[in-house]
Amino acid sequence: MKLTLPSPASPLKIGTRGSPLALAQAYETRSRLAAAFGLPQDAFEIVPITTTGDNKALIAADKPLKELGGKGLFTKEVEEALLAGSIDIAVHSMKDMPVLQPAALALDTYLPREDVRDAFISPSLTSLHDLAEGAVVGTSSLRRRAQLLNRRPGLKVVDFRGNVQTRLGKLAEGVAECTFLAMAGLNRLAMDGVPATPIETNDMLPAVSQGAIGIERRADDSRAAEMLSAIHDSETGQRLAAERAFLAALDGSCETPIAGLAELDGTTLRLRGEVLRLDGSEAISGDQTCPVEDGAELGREMAAKLLKQAGPGFFDWRA
Repeated sequence: MKLTLPSPASPLKIGTRGSPLALAQAYETRSRLAAAFGLPQDAFEIVPITTTGDNKALIAADKPLKELGGKGLFTKEVEEALLAGSIDIAVHSMKDMPVLQPAALALDTYLPREDVRDAFISPSLTSLHDLAEGAVVGTSSLRRRAQLLNRRPGLKVVDFRGNVQTRLGKLAEGVAECTFLAMAGLNRLAMDGVPATPIETNDMLPAVSQGAIGIERRADDSRAAEMLSAIHDSETGQRLAAERAFLAALDGSCETPIAGLAELDGTTLRLRGEVLRLDGSEAISGDQTCPVEDGAELGREMAAKLLKQAGPGFFDWRA
């Protein structure tokens, strides 16, 4: 069957959150699709969708994500629009995506992954090691909070929520001495003026899927599937298969501080994973390699090992 391509008169509708970073990711998706099929940019329509996670009152509350409803806060309304047919595809930050997908939707397209590292953000300091004992740091990420308290137990961590611009504003107001963002977001927004220092992954292992963009479609939409296959990055897909299998076998919600990173070296995949107590008092980690095609199996295997090492009572959500 001949592929029916979109046109300015009948554009492919790309759904996304309305934040500056989400829109930048949607524009990248549009540009890649347009280039792949030799189409003009206006053959694709960007459709911003307000999600529960974009609610200003929730952002101002500065509560941990798990207290607000988990990762679905950033995806529910977008996926509802996709299921209803008001958009054709949806663009997501993969670290926001729950590991369980609605049965009628497929998430099997990934763009080339950006920098996976966290960024240390401070107008006067360049490293965690520069922080004085008792310094106030801002983050609403359970992972970052636990890792910080594990590495520097004398720090005071306060909740810090919102998009890149919101968090930088709070930092300027003196709410905290530093905060943390993903290098990928800063790069995609070309925010070269932000006082950011990359944190090497040996010091702070990133969130599962950090730096990756995923594109979701209706499972029965063969046209979208064919078009998306032209821009899919298989290496990112292989890495995320291992990381998301690791996450799913541990805890697919936002209840537990979990970090994970898969990297490729030829036909070998290296997976590092870490789980922590919520207060950072204990961290358990794994570091294994396998053939690339066995990445998902390794993710589940590593999760089982860490669960066994942790023993009863390690995870508050399992207690």
